[in-house]
Amino acid sequence: MSSPEKKRKKKKTTSTNNPSPESSPIASLPDDLLLSIFARLSRLYYPSLSLVSKTFRSLLASPELYKTRSFLGRTESCFYMCLVFPSEPNRRWFTLCRKPNRTSTKKKKSNGHVMAAIPIPHSPPGQWLGLVAVGSDIYNIGGGSIYEEYSSSVSILDCRSHTWREGPSMLVKRNCPAANVFDGKIYIAGGCEDNSSSNWMEVFDIKTQTWKPVMNPIAERCESIICKSAVIDEAICVFGHKGVAYNPKEDRWEAIAELNYLDLGWIWFTYSVIDKVLFCYSSLDGMKWYDSKIGNWKMLKGLKGLPKFADHCRVKLADYGAKMAVLWDKYLPSSGYQNKTIWCAVIALERRNTQEMWGKVECLDAVLTVPKSYEFVGALSATL
Repeated sequence: MSSPEKKRKKKKTTSTNNPSPESSPIASLPDDLLLSIFARLSRLYYPSLSLVSKTFRSLLASPELYKTRSFLGRTESCFYMCLVFPSEPNRRWFTLCRKPNRTSTKKKKSNGHVMAAIPIPHSPPGQWLGLVAVGSDIYNIGGGSIYEEYSSSVSILDCRSHTWREGPSMLVKRNCPAANVFDGKIYIAGGCEDNSSSNWMEVFDIKTQTWKPVMNPIAERCESIICKSAVIDEAICVFGHKGVAYNPKEDRWEAIAELNYLDLGWIWFTYSVIDKVLFCYSSLDGMKWYDSKIGNWKMLKGLKGLPKFADHCRVKLADYGAKMAVLWDKYLPSSGYQNKTIWCAVIALERRNTQEMWGKVECLDAVLTVPKSYEFVGALSATL
């Protein structure tokens, strides 16, 4: 039987071999050296590193870190998702990251990704059409619900520090407008009470931080309520029950014929523009892409390993740095079907012979457990 003295020595030795994060050699390195190390790491590891200490958390949000990352050519796309949970007034933001203390898995495509919650208090209301990413910022523009008052407010989420700031207000108050980025500017359409030629669209110049109206000679055709909107072939295409397209370079407007191929392919389905190509998904046709040269839809080939989605599940597509992120949910039986699991697949895209588009599933993970009645607001990627 061991004596008390031997037990104390054994316990002391164990403690020495397993130092706490605060006493580890890495945590005691100078700040400038830590910044140099962090700048070389993928942002996927930052949420875990921020839990180590207040010093780590401060350095990971510092402007100096992102200057170093830019200097070293280590900028990358970072994926964000916004949800609303029942009985919670504040919108919840999450970012894709590597799972802490990840153990090996037999799942072929799993990379151990999870969605990490971002502690952002007082997140402003918003809706997915009014969310756009420009560089390291996510813009939340206008009112976010048909039940809310019209608003000209612009809130900007700095994805480096995960803090909100107010941007210059729009010229017109809007509710659920559509936002698109083209040539370094943000174009806002619809959502206004007065659909006059000078009100329906306006543009925000990010460099000068100013808003200007975009005159619309066919404003009488345009609708206030927007269903879908995307930049396709250098034209901003906007659909309510009718469609219009605006080419900023040529300052040219045109009506999009109702029931055309573009309208039929995506108007009621989940969609995303990725590397200037429009993709959409429907439970009936699966994953498709729009070939603008011939004006028709084609099937996205490949996708080996991507499961067949249940008819009742929610599926969303999003741009993830020229790759496609696919989000879908599944009921969690162990919760008595009161919760769902959100899954995420990252798909690399390749265009072959100008006629075919292929997708390769790079990873697939269950990333977040949510209440069954959650609301999906949006998903997009920032560059940091």
